Amino acid sequence: MNKKLKSIRGMNDFLPIDTYLWQKIENSIKKIINSYGYSEIRLPIIEKTNLFKYAIGKETDVIKKEMFNFNDRNNENITLRPEATVSCVRSGIEHGFLYQKEQRLWYIGPMFRYERPQKGRYRQFYQFGIEVFGLIGPQIDAELILIMSRIWKKLDLLNYFSLEINTIGSIKTRIKYNNDLTLFFKKNINLLDFESIKKINNNPIRILDSKNIKIQKLIKKAPCIYKYLSKKCKIHFYKLCKILKNIGIKYNINKKIVRGLDYYNYTVFEWVTKNINFKSTICGGGRYDKLVKNLGGNKTPAIGCAIGLDRLILLIKSTKNILKYNLSIDINIISFNIFNIKFNIIKLVEYIHDKLPKLRIFTNYNNSNIKKQLINSHKIFSNIALIIGKNEIYNQSLIIKNINNKIQIILPKNEIVIYFKILFFKICSN
Repeated sequence: MNKKLKSIRGMNDFLPIDTYLWQKIENSIKKIINSYGYSEIRLPIIEKTNLFKYAIGKETDVIKKEMFNFNDRNNENITLRPEATVSCVRSGIEHGFLYQKEQRLWYIGPMFRYERPQKGRYRQFYQFGIEVFGLIGPQIDAELILIMSRIWKKLDLLNYFSLEINTIGSIKTRIKYNNDLTLFFKKNINLLDFESIKKINNNPIRILDSKNIKIQKLIKKAPCIYKYLSKKCKIHFYKLCKILKNIGIKYNINKKIVRGLDYYNYTVFEWVTKNINFKSTICGGGRYDKLVKNLGGNKTPAIGCAIGLDRLILLIKSTKNILKYNLSIDINIISFNIFNIKFNIIKLVEYIHDKLPKLRIFTNYNNSNIKKQLINSHKIFSNIALIIGKNEIYNQSLIIKNINNKIQIILPKNEIVIYFKILFFKICSN
């Protein structure tokens, strides 16, 4: 091939220096979510296209412009999932686990949307999602928000976020609201751009999310959904706000939050940051109490949210010293290029792995001299170099060199595990 090989536009490689940071973040999130009693579900990347069309709404941008659709060998239309909530609902209906008891689930993986790639917005992007089924009250709405707050605290990011919440009422409420909104925008159609005009009849509420400055001025005069809310909806939102205030979660009520998908109702929320050179939503979610029934299941209240991991990583890189996330090595094994020594090293390393499995040990199998191998210890961020030569094999001893302060000691081979257990106490005991 003459052309330089490149990945598909908007689909990125993540090299080891990146993936180690990703793993650290993902593991922190998993620990917190698991501590609240949530369980992992793993879902297929590909689903039938009609599943998304029926659930998300035919007039949404996701359905009309952003999905990766294909025909398989049986000529059935399939889609790379643009989000995972619908897949989770499909799985619950198919396997019947939504009807047994309430479910608190989490998932992680790639999603796909065909849109113009830009910073923090890719065609293959990654989400960490939470879905809860079977709970109707505002307490579970608050718990999801609280979990996110705890995640931001764990990552030392809470000060970079603001929480924005809103209520968009019931599906029935929105039908009446959409009718009045349609009339309003038709009266002011001369002030709308082409994209907004296309949404008037089918999805007028999406115009409220417009980034056009002129349209934003018009939106201020548009009917407000708060005038259409039922008493039940108002009480639900009031109780949520009261819970958040009581547990010390700061929030702003943003009446412009409508979410991009048709299945949402009642509570919607976003965690927003301005620290990646643009205002960006890192986490968004809300209730979708009718979706399970709409897809053929029993009536099941539900709520979910998802973290955009690509944007979260960008935020961390822009605000933190990420050197601490480097792929560091605890022990770098160094030896002379003699077969008998290399042979003994393999046995020694496996012995240490058996006794102290949490340590990261890098073994040099190349033919470079000791000096170059010591230099390499700095490159791989190693704390300790363990050096083995002819004398060490003969005396059953090992040289331990601290890479940072260059202090060097000699230890009997049978004491090495105890020494490392004390030296790496925090790592070994976690």
